[in-house]
Amino acid sequence: MIVVTGATGNVGRTLVPLLAEAGEDVVAVSRRPQPDGLAVGIRHVRADVGNSASMRPVLDGADAFFVLLGGELNSHGESPDALLDVALQAGVKRVVLLSSQINSTRPEAPSHARLRDFEAAVRASGVDSTVLRPGGFASNALAWAELVRTERTIFAPFGDVALPVVDPADIAAVAAVALREEGHAGRTYELTGPEAVSPRRQATVISRVLGEEVAFVELSREQAHAHMARFMPEEVIDGTLDILGLPLPAEQAISADVGNVLGRPAKPFSEWVERNLPAFR
Repeated sequence: MIVVTGATGNVGRTLVPLLAEAGEDVVAVSRRPQPDGLAVGIRHVRADVGNSASMRPVLDGADAFFVLLGGELNSHGESPDALLDVALQAGVKRVVLLSSQINSTRPEAPSHARLRDFEAAVRASGVDSTVLRPGGFASNALAWAELVRTERTIFAPFGDVALPVVDPADIAAVAAVALREEGHAGRTYELTGPEAVSPRRQATVISRVLGEEVAFVELSREQAHAHMARFMPEEVIDGTLDILGLPLPAEQAISADVGNVLGRPAKPFSEWVERNLPAFR
Protein backbone atom coordinates (compact mmCIF):
# COMPACT_ATOMS: atom_id res chain seq x y z
CA MET A 1 0.00 0.00 0.00
CA ILE A 2 1.21 3.49 -0.87
CA VAL A 3 -0.04 6.53 1.06
CA VAL A 4 0.02 9.84 -0.84
CA THR A 5 -0.42 13.10 1.05
CA GLY A 6 -1.35 16.30 -0.76
CA ALA A 7 -3.49 14.15 -3.03
CA THR A 8 -5.57 17.08 -4.32
CA GLY A 9 -2.61 19.29 -5.21
CA ASN A 10 -0.67 19.86 -8.43
CA VAL A 11 1.55 16.82 -7.90
CA GLY A 12 -0.73 14.53 -5.91
CA ARG A 13 -3.67 14.59 -8.28
CA THR A 14 -1.39 13.21 -11.01
CA LEU A 15 0.60 10.88 -8.76
CA VAL A 16 -2.43 9.05 -7.34
CA PRO A 17 -3.81 7.83 -10.70
CA LEU A 18 -0.29 7.01 -11.93
CA LEU A 19 0.16 4.63 -9.01
CA ALA A 20 -3.33 3.18 -9.36
CA GLU A 21 -2.83 2.55 -13.09
CA ALA A 22 0.38 0.70 -12.21
CA GLY A 23 -1.68 -1.66 -10.04
CA GLU A 24 -0.76 -0.23 -6.65
CA ASP A 25 -3.12 -0.06 -3.69
CA VAL A 26 -3.23 3.72 -3.14
CA VAL A 27 -4.61 5.77 -0.27
CA ALA A 28 -5.13 9.41 -1.27
CA VAL A 29 -4.84 11.75 1.72
CA SER A 30 -5.85 15.40 1.86
CA ARG A 31 -7.15 17.92 4.33
CA ARG A 32 -10.00 18.67 1.95
CA PRO A 33 -13.07 16.52 1.26
CA GLN A 34 -12.79 13.81 -1.36
CA PRO A 35 -11.97 15.44 -4.71
CA ASP A 36 -14.18 15.08 -7.76
CA GLY A 37 -12.94 12.70 -10.41
CA LEU A 38 -11.12 10.30 -8.11
CA ALA A 39 -11.02 6.96 -9.93
CA VAL A 40 -13.16 4.11 -8.71
CA GLY A 41 -11.26 1.90 -6.30
CA ILE A 42 -8.95 4.59 -4.94
CA ARG A 43 -9.52 5.14 -1.24
CA HIS A 44 -9.57 8.75 -0.03
CA VAL A 45 -8.94 9.64 3.61
CA ARG A 46 -9.33 13.10 5.07
CA ALA A 47 -6.36 13.60 7.39
CA ASP A 48 -3.64 16.15 8.12
CA VAL A 49 0.01 15.33 7.42
CA GLY A 50 0.82 18.06 9.94
CA ASN A 51 -0.93 16.07 12.68
CA SER A 52 0.87 12.77 13.18
CA ALA A 53 -1.94 11.37 15.35
CA SER A 54 -4.39 11.74 12.46
CA MET A 55 -1.94 9.93 10.15
CA ARG A 56 -1.47 6.91 12.45
CA PRO A 57 -4.50 4.90 11.22
CA VAL A 58 -3.90 6.00 7.62
CA LEU A 59 -0.34 4.64 7.58
CA ASP A 60 -1.13 1.34 9.26
CA GLY A 61 0.02 -1.37 6.87
CA ALA A 62 1.58 1.02 4.33
CA ASP A 63 4.77 0.07 2.53
CA ALA A 64 5.57 3.48 1.01
CA PHE A 65 4.72 7.07 1.92
CA PHE A 66 4.78 10.24 -0.19
CA VAL A 67 5.22 13.30 2.04
CA LEU A 68 4.12 16.69 0.79
CA LEU A 69 3.82 19.67 3.10
CA GLY A 70 1.44 22.36 1.95
CA GLY A 71 0.74 25.97 2.83
CA GLU A 72 1.44 26.86 6.44
CA LEU A 73 2.95 23.42 7.13
CA ASN A 74 6.04 24.58 5.24
CA SER A 75 6.71 27.18 7.94
CA HIS A 76 5.53 25.71 11.24
CA GLY A 77 4.07 22.66 12.92
CA GLU A 78 5.01 19.66 15.00
CA SER A 79 8.44 18.06 14.78
CA PRO A 80 9.17 16.07 11.60
CA ASP A 81 10.27 13.24 13.89
CA ALA A 82 6.69 12.84 15.12
CA LEU A 83 5.46 11.98 11.62
CA LEU A 84 8.44 9.75 10.85
CA ASP A 85 8.01 7.87 14.14
CA VAL A 86 4.39 7.13 13.27
CA ALA A 87 5.44 5.95 9.80
CA LEU A 88 8.10 3.65 11.25
CA GLN A 89 5.70 2.20 13.81
CA ALA A 90 3.22 1.54 10.99
CA GLY A 91 5.84 -0.47 9.08
CA VAL A 92 6.58 2.00 6.27
CA LYS A 93 9.75 0.97 4.46
CA ARG A 94 10.08 3.71 1.84
CA VAL A 95 9.53 7.49 2.03
CA VAL A 96 9.63 10.03 -0.80
CA LEU A 97 9.70 13.66 0.34
CA LEU A 98 8.80 16.58 -1.91
CA SER A 99 11.23 19.34 -0.94
CA SER A 100 12.62 22.28 -2.95
CA GLN A 101 15.64 23.16 -5.06
CA ILE A 102 16.20 26.13 -2.75
CA ASN A 103 17.58 23.74 -0.15
CA SER A 104 20.57 23.12 -2.39
CA THR A 105 20.95 26.54 -4.02
CA ARG A 106 20.19 28.70 -0.94
CA PRO A 107 20.74 26.40 2.05
CA GLU A 108 20.42 29.22 4.58
CA ALA A 109 17.07 30.54 3.30
CA PRO A 110 14.85 30.98 6.37
CA SER A 111 11.71 30.31 4.34
CA HIS A 112 12.74 26.67 3.81
CA ALA A 113 14.20 25.82 7.21
CA ARG A 114 11.31 23.47 8.02
CA LEU A 115 11.73 21.59 4.76
CA ARG A 116 15.42 21.20 5.58
CA ASP A 117 14.41 19.75 8.94
CA PHE A 118 12.14 17.26 7.17
CA GLU A 119 14.94 16.29 4.78
CA ALA A 120 17.25 15.61 7.74
CA ALA A 121 14.58 13.63 9.60
CA VAL A 122 13.75 11.49 6.57
CA ARG A 123 17.41 10.69 5.96
CA ALA A 124 17.98 9.83 9.63
CA SER A 125 14.86 7.68 9.93
CA GLY A 126 16.47 4.48 8.71
CA VAL A 127 13.88 3.83 5.98
CA ASP A 128 14.74 3.91 2.28
CA SER A 129 14.26 7.57 1.39
CA THR A 130 14.32 9.77 -1.70
CA VAL A 131 14.22 13.56 -1.68
CA LEU A 132 12.78 15.44 -4.65
CA ARG A 133 13.92 19.04 -5.09
CA PRO A 134 11.99 20.69 -7.92
CA GLY A 135 12.62 24.20 -9.12
CA GLY A 136 9.76 26.54 -10.01
CA PHE A 137 6.52 24.86 -11.12
CA ALA A 138 5.10 25.44 -14.60
CA SER A 139 1.72 25.51 -12.86
CA ASN A 140 2.62 28.79 -11.17
CA ALA A 141 1.37 30.28 -14.45
CA LEU A 142 -2.16 29.53 -13.25
CA ALA A 143 -1.82 32.71 -11.18
CA TRP A 144 -2.22 34.55 -14.48
CA ALA A 145 -5.25 32.57 -15.63
CA GLU A 146 -8.03 34.93 -14.52
CA LEU A 147 -6.51 37.99 -16.16
CA VAL A 148 -5.76 36.03 -19.31
CA ARG A 149 -9.41 34.98 -19.45
CA THR A 150 -10.81 38.44 -18.73
CA GLU A 151 -8.24 40.86 -20.17
CA ARG A 152 -5.88 38.71 -22.28
CA THR A 153 -3.01 40.22 -20.28
CA ILE A 154 -0.23 38.85 -18.07
CA PHE A 155 1.43 40.97 -15.37
CA ALA A 156 4.74 39.71 -14.00
CA PRO A 157 8.13 41.01 -12.84
CA PHE A 158 11.51 40.28 -14.44
CA GLY A 159 10.07 39.64 -17.87
CA ASP A 160 13.28 38.43 -19.49
CA VAL A 161 14.80 36.37 -16.66
CA ALA A 162 14.51 32.71 -17.65
CA LEU A 163 14.16 29.72 -15.31
CA PRO A 164 13.68 26.02 -16.23
CA VAL A 165 10.21 25.56 -14.73
CA VAL A 166 9.18 21.95 -14.23
CA ASP A 167 5.86 20.34 -15.11
CA PRO A 168 4.21 18.95 -11.95
CA ALA A 169 3.33 15.87 -13.98
CA ASP A 170 7.05 15.13 -14.27
CA ILE A 171 7.46 15.51 -10.51
CA ALA A 172 4.61 13.03 -10.03
CA ALA A 173 6.15 10.61 -12.51
CA VAL A 174 9.53 10.68 -10.75
CA ALA A 175 7.80 10.24 -7.39
CA ALA A 176 5.89 7.22 -8.71
CA VAL A 177 9.13 5.56 -9.82
CA ALA A 178 10.86 6.28 -6.50
CA LEU A 179 7.88 4.95 -4.53
CA ARG A 180 7.60 1.72 -6.53
CA GLU A 181 11.08 0.75 -7.69
CA GLU A 182 14.42 -0.15 -6.17
CA GLY A 183 17.55 1.90 -6.74
CA HIS A 184 16.43 5.31 -5.50
CA ALA A 185 17.13 5.02 -1.76
CA GLY A 186 19.43 7.74 -0.49
CA ARG A 187 19.11 9.75 -3.69
CA THR A 188 18.27 13.44 -4.02
CA TYR A 189 16.86 14.49 -7.39
CA GLU A 190 16.78 18.09 -8.63
CA LEU A 191 13.86 18.38 -11.03
CA THR A 192 13.64 21.03 -13.74
CA GLY A 193 12.11 21.47 -17.15
CA PRO A 194 14.10 20.95 -20.37
CA GLU A 195 14.80 24.62 -21.00
CA ALA A 196 14.81 27.98 -19.24
CA VAL A 197 11.73 30.04 -20.08
CA SER A 198 11.20 33.70 -19.18
CA PRO A 199 7.82 35.12 -18.13
CA ARG A 200 7.64 37.05 -21.40
CA ARG A 201 8.21 33.86 -23.36
CA GLN A 202 5.67 32.00 -21.24
CA ALA A 203 3.15 34.67 -22.24
CA THR A 204 4.07 34.10 -25.89
CA VAL A 205 3.56 30.34 -25.50
CA ILE A 206 0.17 30.83 -23.83
CA SER A 207 -0.82 33.23 -26.62
CA ARG A 208 0.21 30.74 -29.32
CA VAL A 209 -1.58 27.78 -27.75
CA LEU A 210 -4.65 29.89 -27.01
CA GLY A 211 -4.71 31.23 -30.56
CA GLU A 212 -5.24 34.79 -29.34
CA GLU A 213 -2.91 37.66 -28.52
CA VAL A 214 -1.97 37.88 -24.85
CA ALA A 215 -0.20 41.09 -23.81
CA PHE A 216 2.69 41.04 -21.36
CA VAL A 217 3.11 43.88 -18.84
CA GLU A 218 6.28 43.90 -16.75
CA LEU A 219 5.88 44.80 -13.08
CA SER A 220 8.56 46.48 -11.01
CA ARG A 221 9.93 44.57 -8.04
CA GLU A 222 7.97 46.90 -5.75
CA GLN A 223 4.72 46.27 -7.60
CA ALA A 224 5.31 42.52 -7.52
CA HIS A 225 6.04 42.68 -3.79
CA ALA A 226 2.77 44.49 -3.13
CA HIS A 227 0.85 41.90 -5.14
CA MET A 228 2.49 38.92 -3.41
CA ALA A 229 1.82 40.43 0.01
CA ARG A 230 -1.87 39.70 -0.54
CA PHE A 231 -1.36 35.93 -0.30
CA MET A 232 2.25 35.19 0.69
CA PRO A 233 3.99 35.52 4.09
CA GLU A 234 6.27 38.55 4.23
CA GLU A 235 9.31 36.46 5.12
CA VAL A 236 8.96 34.50 1.88
CA ILE A 237 8.40 37.36 -0.56
CA ASP A 238 11.90 38.81 -0.85
CA GLY A 239 13.49 35.39 -1.24
CA THR A 240 11.03 34.51 -3.98
CA LEU A 241 11.69 37.77 -5.79
CA ASP A 242 15.44 37.19 -5.51
CA ILE A 243 15.08 33.85 -7.27
CA LEU A 244 12.81 35.28 -9.96
CA GLY A 245 14.92 38.36 -10.58
CA LEU A 246 18.44 37.44 -9.50
CA PRO A 247 18.67 33.67 -9.92
CA LEU A 248 21.90 31.89 -9.15
CA PRO A 249 23.54 29.95 -12.00
CA ALA A 250 22.44 26.70 -10.36
CA GLU A 251 18.81 27.90 -10.43
CA GLN A 252 19.01 28.53 -14.17
CA ALA A 253 20.77 25.23 -14.89
CA ILE A 254 18.88 22.36 -16.48
CA SER A 255 19.02 19.15 -14.48
CA ALA A 256 19.18 15.75 -16.17
CA ASP A 257 17.43 13.99 -13.28
CA VAL A 258 13.93 13.84 -14.81
CA GLY A 259 15.30 12.22 -17.95
CA ASN A 260 17.60 9.89 -16.04
CA VAL A 261 14.80 8.57 -13.83
CA LEU A 262 12.03 8.41 -16.44
CA GLY A 263 14.04 7.51 -19.54
CA ARG A 264 12.44 10.34 -21.50
CA PRO A 265 12.94 14.11 -21.71
CA ALA A 266 11.26 16.45 -19.27
CA LYS A 267 8.05 18.00 -20.59
CA PRO A 268 8.34 21.55 -22.00
CA PHE A 269 6.24 24.45 -20.73
CA SER A 270 4.21 24.38 -23.95
CA GLU A 271 2.97 20.87 -23.20
CA TRP A 272 1.82 21.95 -19.74
CA VAL A 273 -0.10 24.87 -21.33
CA GLU A 274 -1.77 22.57 -23.86
CA ARG A 275 -3.02 20.26 -21.10
CA ASN A 276 -4.26 23.16 -18.99
CA LEU A 277 -5.60 25.39 -21.75
CA PRO A 278 -9.20 25.48 -20.37
CA ALA A 279 -7.93 27.51 -17.40
CA PHE A 280 -6.90 30.33 -19.74
CA ARG A 281 -9.89 30.40 -22.11
